[in-house]
Amino acid sequence: MAEERREYEQKPRAIKPMRGRGMPVPKGAIKKGTLGRLLKTVMKYYKWHMLVIFLCIIVNSMGSLVSSVFVQSLIDDVIKPGVTLGYGAVAGTLTGIIVSMAAIYGTVILAGFFWHRIMATVTQGMLYHLRKDMFAKMQTLPIKYFDTHAHGEIMSAYTNDTDATRQLIGQSLPTLFSSSITLIVSVGFMVWNSLWLFLIVLVCTLAMTFVVKIIGGNSAKYMVSQQTSLAKEEGFVEEMMKGQKVVKVFTHEERAKQDFDTLNEQLFKDSQRAHKFGNILGPILGNIGNFTYVLLAIFGGLLYTLQVKNIGVSSIFFGAATLSIGTIVAFLGMSRNFTQIINQMSQQISMIAMGLAGASRVFTLMDEKPETDEGYVTLVHAKKDENGNLTESEKRTGVWAWKHYHKADDTTTYTELKGDIVMDCVDFGYVPEKQVLTDVTLYAKPGQKIAFVGATGAGKTTITNLINRFYDIADGKIRYDGININKIKKDDLRRSLGIVLQDTNLFTGTVMENIRYGRLDATDEECIQAAKLANADDFICRLPDGYETLLTNNGANLSQGQRQLLSIARALVADAPVAILDEATSSIDTRTEALVQDGMDQLMKGRTVFVIAHRLSTVRNSDAIMVLDHGKIIERGTHDQLIEQKGVYYQLYTGAFELE
Repeated sequence: MAEERREYEQKPRAIKPMRGRGMPVPKGAIKKGTLGRLLKTVMKYYKWHMLVIFLCIIVNSMGSLVSSVFVQSLIDDVIKPGVTLGYGAVAGTLTGIIVSMAAIYGTVILAGFFWHRIMATVTQGMLYHLRKDMFAKMQTLPIKYFDTHAHGEIMSAYTNDTDATRQLIGQSLPTLFSSSITLIVSVGFMVWNSLWLFLIVLVCTLAMTFVVKIIGGNSAKYMVSQQTSLAKEEGFVEEMMKGQKVVKVFTHEERAKQDFDTLNEQLFKDSQRAHKFGNILGPILGNIGNFTYVLLAIFGGLLYTLQVKNIGVSSIFFGAATLSIGTIVAFLGMSRNFTQIINQMSQQISMIAMGLAGASRVFTLMDEKPETDEGYVTLVHAKKDENGNLTESEKRTGVWAWKHYHKADDTTTYTELKGDIVMDCVDFGYVPEKQVLTDVTLYAKPGQKIAFVGATGAGKTTITNLINRFYDIADGKIRYDGININKIKKDDLRRSLGIVLQDTNLFTGTVMENIRYGRLDATDEECIQAAKLANADDFICRLPDGYETLLTNNGANLSQGQRQLLSIARALVADAPVAILDEATSSIDTRTEALVQDGMDQLMKGRTVFVIAHRLSTVRNSDAIMVLDHGKIIERGTHDQLIEQKGVYYQLYTGAFELE
């Protein structure tokens, strides 16, 4: 029932219509353990790459602090005692310092080169693996998932969220790690040289931490909100593009613009707040750093002038001494690096939050519960021996059989696929509290044509959804050739069904490729024959390149009727023993419908067919017609029998002709 399913689809979203729909991650939330899982995933694919990168980052980070150490050595060991040292001694010391600096900086340059070179491989490779894993996961999800999630937001996970994750892996996390190493080494250097000066840095650091917590926390919060708002906006745009004709037909342009403006305004507000806090954080921390620099210079100068004993970890080993000019100058450079590192780390907070939000949404998709399938009965090609017994065949024989393994006695039996389908006392609801089908019982013998008619929302399409197990029943049984369909593997069950939906879907590719989609091993001749049966061959031959004409954008260059004919041809080439036609001829004119019906009648010989139709003229030749109302079968019989009853079918049929 279309109306019931739409109501079910909308409930999980809990939002107003046409206002965008959120992904499962709540707005502003990052799933716990996302960072650890992301790092684990990276290590899974690039373990040795990451170990080399970490080593290069450590070398690069420690090397960036060497200048302060060399400045201290240059002042204390060369410049200050230069008055008493000979020229040769000064030159030798200076040469040693220069050579050491050159060697260290050369190593740093190489480490930086390898770090960024390997990281490029890792980040792009992770994009490849994430999208590959996401798409593979998406193929395992049930139809229910796509019925309850906006397609534009699913696409956002492939684009915005993976890109945010790439930036997190390639830039934010390495920067954070590098800064942390530099920070630790800087603290060690300052504690080693002077606790007095380090206390000043510590006080200023606490002030910076407070600022980062307040301003950086808000920036991170709104960055996450920005990511969610962006997905909602993209979902809405995708929906509007898909329904652009409907928008124009009902002159809904102004309302659509208003709805978009609402989403765009929310995205603007979240982005503005995120970048406002992010942009003011840097200057504030920079000024605190400048203030720290000035305090250190003043306080260090006083300690040097007053010849105050310096206290540091070094004094434990070498004894306390007065603070040297070299130590003060080196400390100033180190403090400058220290505050810049804190500033740099704070700038990454919002990017890390946005990256983690993106990774959360990616992992949310990958954590969705896949379509369950406990079936063990498979569909195989079969052949009959001289006694009529079935045996499995590796080649296509035109005979299909259900391969049923019996664990109890370790035997395997083969049941010929004939298309005998029985629904016994079936109850179903898209949500448990609202039943859609009630006590539906019907049977379709091999080769019979069963039609479902009734008002919109009566449950016709729902029945066919249950036969192919897009949804599972709540109670009752559905048997296929005497086998409970819950025991049949879903892939094999659906391979035995040829389905033509009311909404056509054509893929980017040639006409021939779209027809062959029904059975990938079909030959060109088989595809052409299917097109002829569907009466599509005539218009295909008039296309610019015939069967090799490229179709794009769901076959936008074809009429709705032509797209439906290709959809029918695709089902015909599948040559399935059971066919489900859900308003398959709804978009075809009366003349073409008659021609298609003739071709389909020839194909349907010996096959079981379920037909859903609003045009009652198309179901007159059905072996049985089921009239549904509010999820119940209220009448059943042939066309003539139902006309004689003069019930609901009679009213629908005669009313339809009165309107004509």
